[in-house]
Amino acid sequence: MQTNSHLSRLIHDQAKKYGDREVLIYKDFGGSQWKSYSWNQFSDMVKKVSNALLNLGVKVQENIGVFSQNSVQYLFCDFGAWGVRAVTIPFYATSSEQQIQFMISDAKVRFLFVGEQEQYDKARRIFSTCPTLERIIVFDKNVHLSSLDLSSMYFDDFLKLGDNYPRQSEVEALQAQASMDDIANILYTSGTTGDSKGVILTCGQYHAAMEANNKCVPIGENDRVLNFLPFTHIFEKGWKILCLTEGATLIVNTYPLEVQQSMKETHPTCMSSVPRFWEKVYMGVMEQIEKSSAPKRKLFLHAEKVGKKHNIDYISKGKRPPLALHLEYEMLNKTVFSLVRHELGLENAHFFPTAGATVNPKVEEFVHAIGINMIVGYGLTESLATVSCNHLGEPFTVGGVGIPIEGIDIKISEEGEILLKGPTITRGYYNRDDLTRQAFTEDGYFKTGDSGYLKGGELFLKERIKDLFKTSNGKYIAPQMIESKLLVDKYIDQIAIIADQRKFVSALIIPVYSLLEEYAREHKIEFGSREQLCADPKINEMMKERIDTLQQQLAHYEQIKRFTLLPYHFSMEKGELTNTLKIKRRVLNENYKKEIDAMYAE
Repeated sequence: MQTNSHLSRLIHDQAKKYGDREVLIYKDFGGSQWKSYSWNQFSDMVKKVSNALLNLGVKVQENIGVFSQNSVQYLFCDFGAWGVRAVTIPFYATSSEQQIQFMISDAKVRFLFVGEQEQYDKARRIFSTCPTLERIIVFDKNVHLSSLDLSSMYFDDFLKLGDNYPRQSEVEALQAQASMDDIANILYTSGTTGDSKGVILTCGQYHAAMEANNKCVPIGENDRVLNFLPFTHIFEKGWKILCLTEGATLIVNTYPLEVQQSMKETHPTCMSSVPRFWEKVYMGVMEQIEKSSAPKRKLFLHAEKVGKKHNIDYISKGKRPPLALHLEYEMLNKTVFSLVRHELGLENAHFFPTAGATVNPKVEEFVHAIGINMIVGYGLTESLATVSCNHLGEPFTVGGVGIPIEGIDIKISEEGEILLKGPTITRGYYNRDDLTRQAFTEDGYFKTGDSGYLKGGELFLKERIKDLFKTSNGKYIAPQMIESKLLVDKYIDQIAIIADQRKFVSALIIPVYSLLEEYAREHKIEFGSREQLCADPKINEMMKERIDTLQQQLAHYEQIKRFTLLPYHFSMEKGELTNTLKIKRRVLNENYKKEIDAMYAE
């Protein structure tokens, strides 16, 4: 049973309900042992943070910055701040100094919570350039504070300001005054097409989102939920709050690269993720199958075929599978597929919400085939995550992004743009009335910037409108769609499609260097550096064959005619990626002008 309290009281209301039941499983920064907090302990920490914030002088609706990886301290901060009607502004742990300086200045942040050494060092370097910034509070007690730093303190010392709840009567008075109109977060977008802007998210938006998602997402108090996407990201932020309203246990994964290890160690039942995660799972499993003996390979491919027929051809369409097919699937599910899930740490898999980009249909079918319930959805920061999603146990279409959640009114403009209205939609952008006016139609619909269509009650995406390319021949190209088809290849790590105002489609490709090197050694291809490897004609011919196979179903004008293998990754440091690892096409065009021009040379 959901407890959808105001954010200022949610944890305390749940503590009354669940008491000493486990709710948070975590590791200390840099630690190796899993630890836990009960609901009562969670409530206690939140109260301490609320009291400590009042002792620091935090005001109602004041903006507080959180610059950290996922951690329990992050959660204590969020809910502690909401407990005194303050606003939290999350920064990605990978944010640059320039980004955090802009956000601190734009939001007039006085108090900044930081995670580890990297975040502390960045915050210290920009401290003098942020006139409003007064204090840095450090989560990780192993961080080395500068001997000249009189403005910083450790989180443990900050908590002492809240020991024995010295301001609790004031905290409770503020909670009694809390409104659904209170701002909960300002989330600065990653800015793929322009400058970052702060999206206003209110307590009322969260309340409406939790209520609507409760009706279509079957999370429950027996679920163990692994959090590996950043808490800064609206998808993970909204998802973890939904889980808490339902009484589920959160497993806080601090370091994204450790997610597969965490899965094997903690055996989650649910986890929100992005398509790239499942693409890597798919590639990893298929690579293992390729290396196995002929009988094992034959058995798995047969099992996969049966799984697709059972779960895609019948179950996804709301049809009952024939008895013989069902019995065969059940047998293979208990033998072949259970072994795959065991290897992933998903023996107790319940369901897995997935959003953030287009899911390759091949990957989506594979995940369902092996008995993992992927719930594909669509949303934006401005919609407080979910706009639509598949419903567990109900028919869905591979390639679609589900049914609109309750309360969301979707309209498709004459240009094909998805327009939204409803209680979960933002009121606008912080300090940017000009952008707010531009973002809404005259009749109050939010302009998503995504093109799509509704069919049979389901929403289907086409492309980011700003991302659509037009070739010099007048053909429209959807780069993300092409990229998603190619990212399932085990040799491709990153890819950027080039086509705008060009005669044909080309691509910049970052290969998986370890696999490319392995291939070169097996085929006696000599190389002394990555540059040599990426330039080798035999390597490029092999990659061309693989690309041609994957793009057979594309229209002739959509197919990649030329590509360049790059010997180094796209990076955030060079401004080529956002904090959510989306490519910034304008920057890539500038940084790789020489390589791009070479592909179009006559």
